[in-house]
Order: sequence, then C-alpha cells, then structure tokens
Amino acid sequence: MIKIHTLKLSALTLFMTALLAACASSGDSPTGTQQEVQEVQTQLLGDMPLPAASKIIGGESLIIGRGDNWVGRVVLSGVQTPTDIYAFFQSEYPRAGWTTVSAVKSKTSILVFTKGDRTATVELNEGPLTGPKTLITITSSPKNANVVAPSKR
Repeated sequence: MIKIHTLKLSALTLFMTALLAACASSGDSPTGTQQEVQEVQTQLLGDMPLPAASKIIGGESLIIGRGDNWVGRVVLSGVQTPTDIYAFFQSEYPRAGWTTVSAVKSKTSILVFTKGDRTATVELNEGPLTGPKTLITITSSPKNANVVAPSKR
C-alpha cells in the first residue's frame, strides 16, 4: 500500500514539475517580432525605456492604465546580466527625461527615478539558473501620492 502511494506521489510530483517548467518557458509577453513586442510594451509603459529583448512576465505584473500614466508593477525577464541592465537604466532613463533620485548596486540593485509627477522604482535581481539572466521589477506611481497610514487602535 505504501509503495503504491509513493509511486502516485512521485508521478504527481513529476507531472507538476513538468507543468511548471512548461509555464515558465512559455512566457506571458506579447508574441511577434522584436519590433512588434517593443511596440506593445511601449504602448503599455509609455516613456520608460526597456533593455533590448526584455519581456513582460504577465502573471507577476499589475499594470493599471497605459502609456505615460500607468501605475502598478511590471516584472520583466532580461537577457543581459544584472550589471549590464543596471548600466542601461543608469544611462537611458536620464536620456528619456527621468531624474535619478537614488541608485544602489548590490545583489539586489535598486534605482529610483522621477519625471514630472511620477516616480519609478527599478529593482534588479539575478534570475534563476533555468530562466532569464535578470529579473527586472519596475514600480510606477504618482510622486506625491496622498498616502495615509492606518490608525493604530
């Protein structure tokens, strides 16, 4: 009885692993040529330059609105190293009119930019062994959002 239960559990584990691997490799980004994908991402994210060949991971992103007024979080897979992508954001965001507020380069790198009434926080992490080289998380929000702390009772 225990042998059959272990066999079923092993089969289920193998199936779930294969399913997760298929999901991870299928991607959630728009499909098409690199130019078409870049066009769709630009329509969604507006004036925020993205590293070449980066793709949105839809299941981990929450984009409210579009263009230059979106808010939320977008997670992207990057094909370059975290160091190269950090350098990309350091050079390209100021060229697009964003002002660097702070930049910390470490195992998890964080860059903060402002432009007009918006703030963008960029977080860079090394990707998993079987996935993209870098995971990029961009959070966008109004600069001076009226945030009220919950009251303590």
